[in-house]
Amino acid sequence: MPVWSTDALPPADRFAYWREVRAKHLFGVSAELEADRRAGFRGIFSAEPLGAATLVEMHASPYSVRRTDEDISRAPGNSVCIYQQLGGAAWFGTGRRTEFTVPAGAVATSHTDLPYATRPTTEAGFHLRVLKIPFTICTPFVQRDGDLSPQPVDGERRQSTLLSASFPAFLGQARSMSDVEVNAAVMALAQVALAVRGLLPVSDDALRLAVRQLRLIQARDLIGQNFWRVDLTPARIAAMLGISVRQLHLLFEPTGTSVARHLTMLRLSHAKALLAEASVRPISAVAFASGFDSLATFYRVFRANFGMAPMEYRHAVVAAE
Repeated sequence: MPVWSTDALPPADRFAYWREVRAKHLFGVSAELEADRRAGFRGIFSAEPLGAATLVEMHASPYSVRRTDEDISRAPGNSVCIYQQLGGAAWFGTGRRTEFTVPAGAVATSHTDLPYATRPTTEAGFHLRVLKIPFTICTPFVQRDGDLSPQPVDGERRQSTLLSASFPAFLGQARSMSDVEVNAAVMALAQVALAVRGLLPVSDDALRLAVRQLRLIQARDLIGQNFWRVDLTPARIAAMLGISVRQLHLLFEPTGTSVARHLTMLRLSHAKALLAEASVRPISAVAFASGFDSLATFYRVFRANFGMAPMEYRHAVVAAE
């Protein structure tokens, strides 16, 4: 993913370039910073296509941002935005007597073509990522006849909790997904984001499918972070997700593999990586570090999947180097 930084510019020119080229023409916003603070400005950003959407990540020194009617007219975006604060916190004002602060880790939603103002609340500056989803892909299921000005995602509704959890989970998995899977996930995120804003009926069949897709992404993320736990079973996974074991199995049913198989393959993949390391780690340590509850189980499952014992695999890797 290409990353651009102001480090390539002389310090005296950094903010001026950021304001005119990056903020005004790329982000479509007006940026301001006191003259005596500009010499210390630093900004880093990247933009990456994810299916029909674009993921923008930015980390920059503190400055003030406004998206005005003039900015919108000059650079319309017509996109639904899902925004996550990665570090620090940011204040938002919408010009409608609505103000709020997005703390680190929190998620907000908006439409690009509505005015707002924002600024960091700490010296950590801006540290965020935004997924911009073209509104045109949403029009089959919703018309933009409601308020989509910036608004934080609260944790009171189940769909809000799902959106906040599945958004970073999707971004963590997107590069390993197929194009079809990425586009389906982007559509699902858009549908749930619009439902959270009250622009899509909760009884809508398409929304129910979107919720299942995001729960699967959330489930895979949870398993990926906890596969090493010996006590991680389908029942525990379901409990951690707040769903039934049956619901968990139904999530994995369209994938062609079971939740138990998915968990086992993650554990085996981790075990293979440990066995291939230069340092000689006892086989028992590899087994338990990969989430297997016994050495016997590890040997049996490893041989069944790869046709050789763990030690034989280690020797084969060493011989091939």
